[in-house]
Amino acid sequence: MMRFKSFIVALTLVGGATASAEAQVLTEHNVSLELAIAIAEASIADCAADGFDVTVAVVDRSGDLKLLMRADSSNPHNADLARRKAYTARTSGVSSMDFAKRTLIPATPGPASDLSGQRQMVDVVALGGGLPIMMGDEKIGGFALSGATTQEDDEKCARVGLAAMGTIE
Repeated sequence: MMRFKSFIVALTLVGGATASAEAQVLTEHNVSLELAIAIAEASIADCAADGFDVTVAVVDRSGDLKLLMRADSSNPHNADLARRKAYTARTSGVSSMDFAKRTLIPATPGPASDLSGQRQMVDVVALGGGLPIMMGDEKIGGFALSGATTQEDDEKCARVGLAAMGTIE
């Protein structure tokens, strides 16, 4: 009887190993350092042409910082804002400006339309200047900058960087 139980346990373990071997491996796209640098440099050049010294940040598909570039004359807070805007865009899948608009406290209160609580998430910031980096419908990262005169100028420079790489719709 003991041998029979051992055989059943061994058979179960072998069956489990077979099931694990048939599990799928995920193939995911991500932001390369080369792509991050190219996007950042294009945006910095556009902002510089408009007279803005900015800080840029790129996060990968997991929201982890991939690249941070600071202008010599940028303000200390620009680095954190750029990183958080990029994270917000990656996490929400929309521009950080759109995130800011959709998370405003609604004119008509109610649980179905109130997304303002999302502004309380760690590392999220409701300011313009961040854009998701997309590959088709797949969010592979986020890019943002901080330091232009307005949030709209931040977003304009960010769009130029992504458009130069063909990574934005």
